[in-house]
Amino acid sequence: MFQSTAFVSELIRAANEVEKLTPSEVSRLLAVATIRDMREQAGVAGNRRTNDVVINLGIASARVGDLSIEDIKDTLIDAADVIRALRIILVERE
Repeated sequence: MFQSTAFVSELIRAANEVEKLTPSEVSRLLAVATIRDMREQAGVAGNRRTNDVVINLGIASARVGDLSIEDIKDTLIDAADVIRALRIILVERE
């Protein structure tokens, strides 16, 4: 679980310094695959509707070059929130 804690910190730090990031760094940080894996481990089903956060993060990752600084910042914080919530679920199940 330490890895997810460190990753959440990295996401928050990146959100605070978003203007220093390249589009490829932002895409890597959005960690869509990591969130999907954590969801699977936690037994949390994804929502196939368009408002599912993983779908939104995937779209943001693919279109990062078109996003404003504020949108990138919000997206990084959303990813951190999801990982934090999933980590709590996984810790409770241990």
